[in-house]
Amino acid sequence: MKGSQEQQSSSFLVEQNAMSNVKKVIGIVSGKGGVGKSLITSMLAVLMNRKGYRTAVLDADITGPSIPKAFGIQQQAQGIEQGILPVVSKTGISIMSINFLLQNTTDPVVWRGPIIAGVIKQFWSDVIWGDIDFMFVDLPPGTGDAPLTIFQSLPVDGVIIVTSPQALVSMIVSKAVKMAQLMNVPILGMVENMSYLKCPDCGTRVNVFGESHIQEIAETYNIDVLAELPIDIKLSSMVDQGLVEDFQGNWLDSIVDILKKMEE
Repeated sequence: MKGSQEQQSSSFLVEQNAMSNVKKVIGIVSGKGGVGKSLITSMLAVLMNRKGYRTAVLDADITGPSIPKAFGIQQQAQGIEQGILPVVSKTGISIMSINFLLQNTTDPVVWRGPIIAGVIKQFWSDVIWGDIDFMFVDLPPGTGDAPLTIFQSLPVDGVIIVTSPQALVSMIVSKAVKMAQLMNVPILGMVENMSYLKCPDCGTRVNVFGESHIQEIAETYNIDVLAELPIDIKLSSMVDQGLVEDFQGNWLDSIVDILKKMEE
């Protein structure tokens, strides 16, 4: 049965643009919105870029694109006969988002599932990505049409699941874990965002959102906890200003090591 599922999934794969050569595709997943999925996506692209890898971000969150804001990009994407050119950030990261195709970035994208799925496929097939070592895909939250499209249409090499400490979020994360397992997509591990707040005066660790449940989920599904990010005012401010490429911090270094081994 598993073999037939894998064969069926591979039959849905969409060919990338003839002028693209994307080696590794990493999906960033969450069970619900607002847990920092786009933040983790952006930070990983920045960190791998700093290590000398050619990185890209495919913003598949069509109805709630956050990537352009984090990178401070406002210009529109340009097209040529062979396809669409991604917008390149100030440090050389290739990015494609629906906001790059809208006349007004605040215009809502009121589309049904099949249209959104079609756009996601086009971001893979019609965009001229060039030579990319790591593409990070910012998936929309949940387990609906859009994540399903990505898992079936793109050659995803692994996913990282992002969560936050609340018990409700943990329950929803379980659904994301089970979806990835159902689609036979490797789970690289989990990241807990907004895990704690470190007092700037005394250094005490404060669990703002209550006790974490990430270890319980990790043990239940035999998944590694890769990082626990604190609530960091400086980092939040930099993202709001479109300066995510300037952030400093070693919170995700363990994930960088895992990704580097995938290239060996």
